[in-house]
Amino acid sequence: MLKFYYHPLSPLARRVWLVLLEKKLSFEPIVVNLSQGEQLKPQFLKLSPFHHIPVIVDDGFRVIESLAIIDYLEQKYPDISLLPKDPQILAKVKMAQMVTNSELGSQIIPLIMEDANSAKRSPARRQLKRICQFLTELLADHLYFGEQQFTLGDVVTGNGLILANRLGFFLDSFPQLENYCQRLMLREPWQQVQPSKEQLENWQEFLKNLISNRPR
Repeated sequence: MLKFYYHPLSPLARRVWLVLLEKKLSFEPIVVNLSQGEQLKPQFLKLSPFHHIPVIVDDGFRVIESLAIIDYLEQKYPDISLLPKDPQILAKVKMAQMVTNSELGSQIIPLIMEDANSAKRSPARRQLKRICQFLTELLADHLYFGEQQFTLGDVVTGNGLILANRLGFFLDSFPQLENYCQRLMLREPWQQVQPSKEQLENWQEFLKNLISNRPR
């Protein structure tokens, strides 16, 4: 059986978790306790030499990095397809994925580290507004970034937008994206993987401590 090494509060692991659930795949969930340093133990480092989650092991084949994992799952298990065939729609899906991964992802740390009214949040907010404007144009009046089809682009981008919203970057200025996120949250897998308010606050505190104590 496919083994899924993760932590339920990791946004990157949540991408893979969502794909596994949306594709209705059987898997063995294996929680890596980050607060106890299990990601640094020799046994786990054999799987993930950079001590990162998520990791999957599928019939002895190890895959690290969330984007590589979800691409692998799409190709290996195509019965429920999460990528469009049309090249233009596929390009939109990939743009949503890549902009989220490279641009939106880097703004999450300031939302975690700074208080809601801190001036240090301003650069992150400006960049997030630019990102949301682009994503609004890309989504247009469609249900998903794959137009009528739910795709890997929605897994990556929807997950990022919902997290940013929960961390205080509210989407009320971008009603198309706000409605889009609400639509995603009607899907059973998305309800299943979302952390509670208390869990999210604990995760923020853990990351604050981790980043603050990082050697400089």
